[in-house]
Amino acid sequence: MSQASPTESPDQNLQSSLRENRIFTPSAAFAAEAHVKSFAEYQQKYAHSIADPEAFWAEAARELDWFAPWTRVLDWKLPEAKWFVDGKLNLCHNCVDRHALGARAEKTALLWVGEPADEVRRISYRELHEQVQRAASGLRSLGIQKGDRVAIYMGMTPELAIALLACARIGAVHSVIFGGFAASAIADRVNDAQCVAILTQDGSWRRGNEIPLKTTVDQALEQAPSVKHVVVLRRTGSAIPMQAGRDHWWHELLAAAQPVCAAEPMDAEDPLYILYTSGTTGKPKGLVHTTGGYGVQTYLTTKYIFDLREDDVYWCTADIGWVTGHSYVVYGPLANGATVMMYEGAPNYPNFSRFWQLIEEHKVTIFYTAPTAIRAFMQWGNEHVERHDLSSLRLLGTVGEPINPEAWMWYREKIGGGRCPIVDTWWQTETGGIMVAPVPGAVPAKPGSATLPFFGIEPDVVDRSGKTVPAGSGGLLVVRRPWPSMARTVYGDAERYKKTYWSDVPGCYFTGDGARRDADGYLWLMGRVDDVINVSGHRLGTMEVESALVAHPKVTEAAVVGRPDELKGQAIVAFVTLDAATAVSESLDALKDELKRWVTKEIGALARPEEIRFTQVLPKTRSGKIMRRLLRELATTGHISGDTTTLEDFSALAKLRENEES
Repeated sequence: MSQASPTESPDQNLQSSLRENRIFTPSAAFAAEAHVKSFAEYQQKYAHSIADPEAFWAEAARELDWFAPWTRVLDWKLPEAKWFVDGKLNLCHNCVDRHALGARAEKTALLWVGEPADEVRRISYRELHEQVQRAASGLRSLGIQKGDRVAIYMGMTPELAIALLACARIGAVHSVIFGGFAASAIADRVNDAQCVAILTQDGSWRRGNEIPLKTTVDQALEQAPSVKHVVVLRRTGSAIPMQAGRDHWWHELLAAAQPVCAAEPMDAEDPLYILYTSGTTGKPKGLVHTTGGYGVQTYLTTKYIFDLREDDVYWCTADIGWVTGHSYVVYGPLANGATVMMYEGAPNYPNFSRFWQLIEEHKVTIFYTAPTAIRAFMQWGNEHVERHDLSSLRLLGTVGEPINPEAWMWYREKIGGGRCPIVDTWWQTETGGIMVAPVPGAVPAKPGSATLPFFGIEPDVVDRSGKTVPAGSGGLLVVRRPWPSMARTVYGDAERYKKTYWSDVPGCYFTGDGARRDADGYLWLMGRVDDVINVSGHRLGTMEVESALVAHPKVTEAAVVGRPDELKGQAIVAFVTLDAATAVSESLDALKDELKRWVTKEIGALARPEEIRFTQVLPKTRSGKIMRRLLRELATTGHISGDTTTLEDFSALAKLRENEES
């Protein structure tokens, strides 16, 4: 996630005008069965966690298996944190062995659905234990040792999860590269981490098309001399070249491997993985997450925020290539002994009902997805939802960026049937685990608000000097004290870590986000600070203007950016996607004026867009975030020339250019 220091003076806080008054209290039936059963209980537990955070996190850590106890819970010297000092554990053991060797041995750990032929695989914890041990033994047979870096470039197959767990088992540091990145992006990441091996597939499926993963790896390795071994899973069956001595088939490696592989005792501060995220300099940042603190916080947040029960079927739709997939597809849910559903394909293939069909067929109870996906579901139409029985659902979640209140309401009513709590989660690649979210049986929800901090987390909304701003005012979102799952450094560049995250606001971790805290203490995310628009000396967060636009019944999605303006400093330009019926039936010029008046009514004249551009699609990253940087470039210069390697659908740029020319 990119970071930027605002150039405005400390006393210029973000303007916040959008208000949301609806509130939804947990039902008595849900609360009665929940881990935390009342708001009073949440408050008591939170107060304890802040008064004595080390005791709180130590209590949580004891719910996991440790090979050796810690001597100190926390060593903290800004910006360096060490959690559970001297403690020894293994996250693969905690995610697999302790279930496979106990009462959950025959419980389904991974429920996988493939795209092209409705393939379904159910892997029990016992079977997962067997496969992970063989995969770990196979890696060891190639000479891979504790501390070696291993790149993983795979599609959403069970073997992708097994690959992470196998690395964790032997102490190899995995670096997952999303299976849509190009060869140059792979080479950059592999070279930065000096990976000794890469695990991949012949290909993967996406919307009926084969993605040639091994071919892309071969191209990348022309520029990545550190890689000595390539392990290839046969998925599509396509013919691919295999280089003797370097390339190994997954199935052959596992067949020849020892069936038993003991879990390596890892120091709590030993690296677990490196995950690359975008940086303002253009060079990706390799964020390092460690074993103990990360394991404890992902375990505990999964348990409480998703209110996990033994019979849940839990589906987080994120790709494991992103941090959400690491924390809330693999490590958090499996540490809790959950049944985790994985799906290989896209939400709109072979039809727009695909997700709802899967929920109905597999009786999914917990569904965790992104606001951008929710807005797409809205655009596709209610009829695709209404033809399926979603009554198995009991909890919904959202992750990735702030959710517009109207999208939140649609999600509640159409997907949750008006009965499922929604956990709107705020966190980052850098934080490792969820930081702000409603504990579902206890905390009343407000549409569009991430609500209140998780136990042990102390966020604040401040000005540039670090002073807390008044309730209702916008400011910079910071975290005032360390937390267990925090990234420890940028791989190979400790100074960059300090400068990027711990230098902007004195004594605090600066998230890069703008936010406001309302009179009830609820947090409302207002967008990235580097997306702030300065109109006539007033700093406006993009999220509020976008929310106002999406609240219009004819709008399904909107992205707002600023462009230079001689009079105002910056003018607001809105890129708007309309619902299908409006797009073909309305006078677009009249609708532009209508939307400008609408925003003025919802927020005020200051937020009135100077320009509205209609577009069929918005450019998004492969993790679903709108690429406002590209839109800002288009609005300012009339063309796009910046880095587009993380773009999900390159046709979006062509359509934007067509709109520009027309």
